[in-house]
Amino acid sequence: MLSKALQKALNDQIQKEFYSSYLYLSMAAYAESMNLPGFAHWLKLQQQEEHGHAMKFYKYVNERGGRVELQAIEQPQAEFSSPTAMFEEVLKHEQFITASINKLYEKALKENDYATQVMLQWFIEEQVEEEASASEILETLKMAGEKGQALLMLDRQLARRGMN
Repeated sequence: MLSKALQKALNDQIQKEFYSSYLYLSMAAYAESMNLPGFAHWLKLQQQEEHGHAMKFYKYVNERGGRVELQAIEQPQAEFSSPTAMFEEVLKHEQFITASINKLYEKALKENDYATQVMLQWFIEEQVEEEASASEILETLKMAGEKGQALLMLDRQLARRGMN
């Protein structure tokens, strides 16, 4: 059985994960408006992944006899000055989610909630991948610049996400 404090923290995380999903969908819409379908594809897959993360927390709360209480999701940012600025936001957001999951893990440790610690281990490992992926794309964008052939090549590369 989850403590009330841990249940609240997990519900807060569900809200953050749904916001992540909404944010990435907003970014995909921006990418499509900039005629970058590969970026949009990558971001839509990211959106689906974040929705899956929210549902993983949702299922876990229910499995532990807790109560899921959905919270409002604020409107995400819709405009970005450039693809590079957008991926700076992606990385910043993933770092925020990592910090949030780390705080959840600390709470589970303090409460000696071993099941939650084990469940959160998956998310801790996932966040390492999320940050690395965002960072790699951001660094490539910084090298490629905002215009021209390099940006189009990166767009094509991002369009291949999920195909291997």
